[in-house]
Amino acid sequence: MNYTCKACGSNMVFSPKNQKMICLHCNQLDTHEKKTNESLVTCISCGADITPGEFVSSSKCPYCGTYVIYDERVSDKFQPDVIVPFKLDRDTVFNTLDREFEDRLFTPTKFLTEATYKDLEGKYIPFFLYDFAADGEYLGVGTKERSWRSGDYTYHETSYYDVERVMHAEYENIPADASTEMPDDKMDLLEPYDYHELLSFDPKYLSGFFGEIYNEPSMAYRDRAYKKALSSAKKIMKDSISGYTTLKAKVDKMDVKDKDVEYALFPVWVYNFKWKDKDNKIYVNGQTGKVIGRTPVSKIKVLAYTLSTGIISFACMELLIKILGEVL
Repeated sequence: MNYTCKACGSNMVFSPKNQKMICLHCNQLDTHEKKTNESLVTCISCGADITPGEFVSSSKCPYCGTYVIYDERVSDKFQPDVIVPFKLDRDTVFNTLDREFEDRLFTPTKFLTEATYKDLEGKYIPFFLYDFAADGEYLGVGTKERSWRSGDYTYHETSYYDVERVMHAEYENIPADASTEMPDDKMDLLEPYDYHELLSFDPKYLSGFFGEIYNEPSMAYRDRAYKKALSSAKKIMKDSISGYTTLKAKVDKMDVKDKDVEYALFPVWVYNFKWKDKDNKIYVNGQTGKVIGRTPVSKIKVLAYTLSTGIISFACMELLIKILGEVL
């Protein structure tokens, strides 16, 4: 499918700036109409042969530039429950990356001047959002000790306490990305997303961006979210029984049960760049602007900084010695 303008017939895409559909030709807003096409190998606009990747749900025709959404990959079992639409447009991300890179002290000057962002892509990444219920129980003996001195004697006192805790916690929307291409650690670092802006899925949000379906069913990614819930629940329990000198457990158990799971799409800007013949990626949260990824390091800048700070430290030491010498 794709979206066309009722006024001029041109391709319409979702505008993060306006949070509406915009015509790429006449700039009309929300004058879109949907045209469906069940073919995965033919562009609905120009009829050219296209070959989407195995998990691609939306892309751009390499021949006519039309943004295409693949009907069967946004429906039935592949239809997302919710989506966080892009909030930051390309220009905003340009400026965000410029500021971020300039603030990185050792980024090479050449990299900064050559950062054209022509390979900056907006992508909707598949996530599963998991709900869990955690129930914990703790029974143990805790001690508190104190010491004091009176006259020639030192006294020590140990008090014993029965410690009992029962807890219940509900966890909602713990995310785990469902894309093999995207590194899990980078996707985790891009969090959090503002769930207040979660919307019911509508394929129009994909127009103008690349999209991906989940690579495997939800159970394949469940353990990542489960471990987050379990770790959080254990920390809650541990924090509730702090303050004892020693603690010996008789019962210490935590049971985390699955409740529900939703399929979601989250927005990510991906900046692909090559440096020293090596491919690199920088990731930007398409809702909040949080930047994750490494830029190249200039050895000359590192050396210059090391030398300058060394000279300054030496000068400060010389000045301190001189001052102390005058005082003494």
